[in-house]
Amino acid sequence: TYRRACAAAARYEYEQHSVLVLRARTPSATWSFGLFPPAACPSLVHDLVLLHSPLLPRRSLALGPCPLYPRPVCARSSFSLADLLADLLGRPPSPASLSLAASLTLPEPARNPPPSLRSQTDAMDAANASSSSAFASVVAASVGAAVVLPPPLDHVWDAIAAAGPWTLLLTLVAMCVAYDQISYIINKGSIVGPSWKVPFIGPFLQSMNPKFDEYHAKWASGPLSCVSVFHKFVVIASTRDMARKVLNSPAYVKPCVVDVAHKLLGHDNFVFLDGKLHVDFRKGLNGLFTRKALECYLPGQEEVVKQYFKKFLRVTKENDAKPVPFMPQFRELMCAVSCRTFVGHYISDEAVKRIADDYYLITAALELVNFPIILPYTKTWYGKKAADMTLSEFSKCAAKSKVRMAAGGDVTCILDGWVLEMIKSQRWREAQDKGAGADAVEKPSPLVRMFNDYEIAQTLFTFLFASQDATSSAATWLFQVTAQRPDVLDRVRQENLEVRNGNVHAELNMDQLESLTYTRAVVRELLRYRPPVLMIPYLVKKAFPITDTYTVPKGSMLIPTTYMALHDPDVYENPDHFDPDRYYSGDAEEKGAKNYLVFGTGPHYCIGQVYAQLHLALLIGKASLLLNWTHHPTPLSEEIKVFATIFPKDDCPLTFEEREW
Repeated sequence: TYRRACAAAARYEYEQHSVLVLRARTPSATWSFGLFPPAACPSLVHDLVLLHSPLLPRRSLALGPCPLYPRPVCARSSFSLADLLADLLGRPPSPASLSLAASLTLPEPARNPPPSLRSQTDAMDAANASSSSAFASVVAASVGAAVVLPPPLDHVWDAIAAAGPWTLLLTLVAMCVAYDQISYIINKGSIVGPSWKVPFIGPFLQSMNPKFDEYHAKWASGPLSCVSVFHKFVVIASTRDMARKVLNSPAYVKPCVVDVAHKLLGHDNFVFLDGKLHVDFRKGLNGLFTRKALECYLPGQEEVVKQYFKKFLRVTKENDAKPVPFMPQFRELMCAVSCRTFVGHYISDEAVKRIADDYYLITAALELVNFPIILPYTKTWYGKKAADMTLSEFSKCAAKSKVRMAAGGDVTCILDGWVLEMIKSQRWREAQDKGAGADAVEKPSPLVRMFNDYEIAQTLFTFLFASQDATSSAATWLFQVTAQRPDVLDRVRQENLEVRNGNVHAELNMDQLESLTYTRAVVRELLRYRPPVLMIPYLVKKAFPITDTYTVPKGSMLIPTTYMALHDPDVYENPDHFDPDRYYSGDAEEKGAKNYLVFGTGPHYCIGQVYAQLHLALLIGKASLLLNWTHHPTPLSEEIKVFATIFPKDDCPLTFEEREW
């Protein structure tokens, strides 16, 4: 087959006077050959010479002038591979070269070419004799210095050259799998974690249906443990000390929530700010959560709570007093309270209902592990649409508040308070620009720039993002646990009745709310017993030597958990038992000061922690006076479902009825 191909190529050369490259496959390698054009060597057009072999540099395959054999060789009836390589390289070939193929024998030169070919050749011999040397010089100049690959790589190149596309693809995949495994093993180091990783995806499929028991087993496996999902290496800090170290190390880590949160909240959202930028931004928000500010928000909260208590009664009645899972109702209630607290009456009840309904889609999109990109009609796609709708509504509220507060309106919500600070800061700057005296306009502290409507909407959406799921979880467990513990509920009811002087419909002021010591102890214990936020993701900015023996790699996700610190038997006696007295009359507050990580610690602690606890106390206190409710337990009532935060697996089936006095 090889000799027939060479003969056919030679005849083609006689007829076409052009260069032809012939590739021939042998059992050991694939070789490429070139033929002399008659102008280069008229008397030896039949000689087949080596163009390149696996031993020559890969650039020999590049387009452009072919590195053809540049000079005539003695006419021979056969050429060995050694002769061809020696002539091409200008030196004897290496033994490794010769070992690839013993010898290639060319056919006998044609002594009597066909008449048509002989006449063509004779004419060209005379016409082109003078140009032969010039042609040879040009071709010779185009041949770079040949570089022979090291012998160990000869067989590698042969294998690649001989492989088919599927073989190459499978080889590439195998190399990627090996790289993925090696990277995981190196990053894992000495900490607890799977011995190997499911190629590429890791535990992604399990993460689509997270289970509390699996999380708990991971936390209990050691102070530090790890998994790897897609391209992300994740380290989990389980103990109190490890969690506190992460939360108090802003030089090494910054909050990253979950990957998709950047797409939902916006990459420039303040929650993702770091260092001085974050500190300065938070200073401008601290005034929104002072005791005086929180008291301004109480009337709006009372209004929404009473409205939804009527709805609870209606839902039970419409279902013929049969138990209904009330977790969705609590989610809607807490979203409505948050919206009224954040943006007041600038938003309609219909918009609040739409946000409450659609926020479920945002929560569903915020799984700890998600697909890296947003694909149409996926959880993240629906979540992004819901987030954009909420931002649009909040932007409209910001524009309305600016107009009202500039006209001297009273503060009724967080938005009003923040806009008022912006207006005061702007007026002070304008007075300074006009050269007014230092006492002409009181200088606000801190000074706040005038944020645009979208920036304000982003921040308000962040407040909703931080509070909605956590408070919904807390409210659900609060109603379930107090229904199961009538002794606790009776004490809450009695305390609230006394504070209101026997008037069950009386609204509370801040002094009265703060005096509800037992009710607040119930809330504090509930948050310890069933902490809504189990884990707080952080991004490692630079290699973090978290222990003497392990350094968390840069770019990893580092996740401290709060659950183990809040259920530490060395701090809390019988930690899996709900006991409000540990905060009412016990020493849990002092003894567990470093363990109470419900709201985090460090520079990114929850700015609304006082607001959240007071609101939950207001909610359960008001409910104890106006409602009776019954929990209808199922085998799943004490099982924990992880849905961004935690809920009972049966979604808390309850029935409500109005309380008679």
